[in-house]
Amino acid sequence: MQIKKLTVGYVQTNCYIVSNEETREAVVIDPGDQGELIAEALKRDSLQTKAILLTHGHSDHIGGLEAVKKATGAKVYALDQERELLADENLNLSKSLLGTIIREEADVWLRDGEKFSMIGYEFQVIGTPGHTTGSCCYYVESEKALFAGDTLFEGSYGRVDLPGGSSVQLLHSVLDKLFELPDDVNVYPGHLGYTTIGDEKKYNPLAPYKGKLLE
Repeated sequence: MQIKKLTVGYVQTNCYIVSNEETREAVVIDPGDQGELIAEALKRDSLQTKAILLTHGHSDHIGGLEAVKKATGAKVYALDQERELLADENLNLSKSLLGTIIREEADVWLRDGEKFSMIGYEFQVIGTPGHTTGSCCYYVESEKALFAGDTLFEGSYGRVDLPGGSSVQLLHSVLDKLFELPDDVNVYPGHLGYTTIGDEKKYNPLAPYKGKLLE
């Protein structure tokens, strides 16, 4: 598995191009902005895009979606609980932050825990509400890779003060789901740098809450 990071847009969102070196097939995760740039990168590397995976529907993660869809014809995948936010310019913040209206809908609606095969790898959907109601992560166990969106960052975590946010849900998502993964899993977040599950168990400010009862 090859993973290329493109940092795009006004808040420096990480878009990932995940590809199979042998088949030259790829998926795009979170085309947040500069869709033409993302499409050009795919073309330059002679990649056939099989899907666009969304970790959530905020405007800084879907701003380049239309351009990438148009260029590749790939289907869009998202967690089912993100339907409302994706379709509402007020909830997805495109109207307030971008001054434009973005209303999107996935072609394939996913469920928490669902697994699907794509580009020669098995992806597992991990529903991680908290940053938004329908936030999710994509875990590729064979490659020890977690694409975490805005749920988990290097030494930090997603904000909960936006539409659909919940501090209690985020705590449960990180502590009860992501921190159950092996320590050597590499985390590819929606912003900032890479990290590992093991490092976050040690250094993340949420780590001390592990094992404590949360209501």
